[in-house]
Amino acid sequence: MFSKLLSKDNTNSVSSSLYDQSTSTDGPTFSETALEDIIDNAEQIIQKWNLDARFSTTNLHDSHFQSLFTQENIQEAQQFLGSIRDSQQAMPLLRAENSRSAMVLRAHNLTKIAMKRVEKEFHYILKTYRTTILSPESVSQSFNEEGRLHSGFIESEADKINELIMTNIRSIADCMITSGYKKECVFIYKIVRKSVIDEALYNLGFYELEHSSQMSQIKKLGWDSLEVKMRNWRAVVRTPVKTLFRGERVLCDHVFSNLEKDNIGDACLAEICQDRALSLFSFVENVAKNKKILSPEKIFMFLNMYEDPSGLRDDIEMVFSSDYFSNVKSQAKTSLLKLAEAVRVMLTQFESAIDKDTPKTALPGGTIHPLTRYVMNYLVALSDYSDSLADIIAGSPSAPRNTLPAFYFASPDLRNGHLPERTISVRLAWIILMLISKLDCKAELYKDHVALSYLFLANNLNYTVSRVKTTPKLVLLLGYDWISTHESKVKQYIEKYERIVWAKTLASFPNDPTADIPSAKITECFRLFNAGFEKAYQEQSSWVIPDPILRDEVKVSIYRKLVLTYQVFYEKHRTAAVESIIRYATEDLVNCLSDLFVGKDTVSRGGPSGSSTATVYDEYFSRLPSSSQSPSSSWER
Repeated sequence: MFSKLLSKDNTNSVSSSLYDQSTSTDGPTFSETALEDIIDNAEQIIQKWNLDARFSTTNLHDSHFQSLFTQENIQEAQQFLGSIRDSQQAMPLLRAENSRSAMVLRAHNLTKIAMKRVEKEFHYILKTYRTTILSPESVSQSFNEEGRLHSGFIESEADKINELIMTNIRSIADCMITSGYKKECVFIYKIVRKSVIDEALYNLGFYELEHSSQMSQIKKLGWDSLEVKMRNWRAVVRTPVKTLFRGERVLCDHVFSNLEKDNIGDACLAEICQDRALSLFSFVENVAKNKKILSPEKIFMFLNMYEDPSGLRDDIEMVFSSDYFSNVKSQAKTSLLKLAEAVRVMLTQFESAIDKDTPKTALPGGTIHPLTRYVMNYLVALSDYSDSLADIIAGSPSAPRNTLPAFYFASPDLRNGHLPERTISVRLAWIILMLISKLDCKAELYKDHVALSYLFLANNLNYTVSRVKTTPKLVLLLGYDWISTHESKVKQYIEKYERIVWAKTLASFPNDPTADIPSAKITECFRLFNAGFEKAYQEQSSWVIPDPILRDEVKVSIYRKLVLTYQVFYEKHRTAAVESIIRYATEDLVNCLSDLFVGKDTVSRGGPSGSSTATVYDEYFSRLPSSSQSPSSSWER
């Protein structure tokens, strides 16, 4: 009866009523009787669940121990906790009557007996369900994003047990702390929960990382060993933050939710997780500060490490939200800053490597230079990290604005700096501009073959543009204006190559190849064409165009400007010329063109000395216009 009267909701009013009765002029008889009844009722249930002396609060493996807080004893467990509250609430009134009375001593002893049982129960529940209901993974799933226990979805028996356990540990914690056993409650909670986290981290391999997280240890590691550690860190980091630490945050908030003003939950979480979290993030900082390992090719590992904690920012803020964890948040932020600094250093090293690359010897055939492949492979890989790079290089020096033409910016917004992507767009455009500048220097090595220098530039710029076009993020960052401008530049290089190589050969014919001219002039035209074509063919026999699309475009251009002109002249004047001077039929020229730009080792059709019986046609050329169509030519003749 009094247990109900002195429930949590009625404590103040009932206690005040009893106190008023105890000090009334009518005498203390009723209040003493009521208080004695409260103690008697409390003693009855507390003594029922009194632990025998052989049970200790930490001996959880005693097979004789029976927990009060089970599904079968829900009501009795509530009565037990209610009796403790009744006894505690009656204590001040008893002391007011007589601080040394036997009743006060009884109430005090009952509290000690009850707390022994409650401590045992608290430890037992935390320990028994540490890997099931109370595991961080299970706790995370049991609570919604606001940290509240899911309700309305309790369907199975397991769900009911889950809710009961979560309710019991909070009720017990409330009881212990309000009864003056805060220290014992927190001690038990921290010991058990810290062991849960430590065991989970051990299974993840965290302690191997923690051992090598000190700067002195990191400096001893070679790159291969350190890279393994970094990969392990990446594999580990998400689980502690998103599951282990988050689960502990949720559980602490739940268990100590009625005591938020005391920050008990934050204090417990700090004891359980703080040191481990600091070790987790300090590893990153110390790796990033090890300048001797930094080099351009390692930037991607550092970018991966940067993106991992960056993607966990919301989780870190949620778990370590209170002032207790200012050092953890500071460490996580410092780690990101150091990683960003390391990435900027390596990006600068990459640019410096391009700048320091000195021309040595011309590549045979004007093929794609290794520097071009290296730079574009690097930029394609970097583009996968465009969001992170935009953050990282936002505050770093970039290409001076006046050194980059307008088309180096993807859009008017980027040109005016209205989008965050502008920083990375400018930086990538600047790197490509550095590459193009180096290619111009390398093209000068083809001193005796100016046409080949233009073919070299066309090949390399075409490769650069192709890599951009086939990389969606580079298209987004550099824009279609950039692509269009550089495609036009490729065409200009090809036109210059064609003009230098083929213009003289094309000039063998009159401007109007169908015009009537003397037979001697006709013979001279064929002779000049033969000499010019054979010289150009032999000169280009080892030249290459690696891109099959560009290769076909160049062949088609030569076909339309040279071969079709020859075909018209050949069909008009071959009967008037000395037969021995005519070396090529149209199909022979087509076969010769088919051999070009694939490399010297692949030429197999006999070159320009092949007879008119050669009938090997590329499928591509077989679809080109016949001589009935006028040849097109933009070469000067």
